[in-house]
Amino acid sequence: MPRRMPEPDSSLDLVARAQAGDAAAADELLRKHLPALRAYVRLRVGPALRARESASDIVQSACRDVLGNLERFHYDGEAGFRAWLFAAALRKIADRAEYWSAQKRDVQRESPGDVEVLDVYRSFCSPSKAAIARETMERIERAFEHLDDTDREIIVLARILGLTHAEIGEQLGLTEAGSRSRLFRALAALSEALREESGRE
Repeated sequence: MPRRMPEPDSSLDLVARAQAGDAAAADELLRKHLPALRAYVRLRVGPALRARESASDIVQSACRDVLGNLERFHYDGEAGFRAWLFAAALRKIADRAEYWSAQKRDVQRESPGDVEVLDVYRSFCSPSKAAIARETMERIERAFEHLDDTDREIIVLARILGLTHAEIGEQLGLTEAGSRSRLFRALAALSEALREESGRE
């Protein structure tokens, strides 16, 4: 089987220009990763925080942090930047979860960008084209919650963070073949959970 050629690193120039103060380059850099970042945040927040906090607010807050600290970032590749961006989002999720746990408030907000997030979700399952975007997103998120922790993690690592199976194996303590096998099983479990969710409606 021929080896896939690496994709050109299209973020290198954007990072350099953004670090030099080019606001348009910074906006373009973040916009490039925004759909995957929104999907990542929505899947990471869990149902309790999702009911109280706008995923869009968390994404925007994470982006502000990244832009505010961009001069400290040492660029070592597209995957490294994406990991840094998503780590900032993960910190924001933890902060907001702690806040709501302390406040015990019950606020629900709408989140924009649903169509783009749904496009990311379609990379790991196939919702009905006839479904309304928001209902489909919520169905996927409910199905995602039924998976065990490792299945959720491997789907996020592979389909949202875009890690290779070698990188996933390193993080999860699997061989590359084991990572492929586990991802296949996780996607099958998600597909089954999604069918069950659809059957409840």
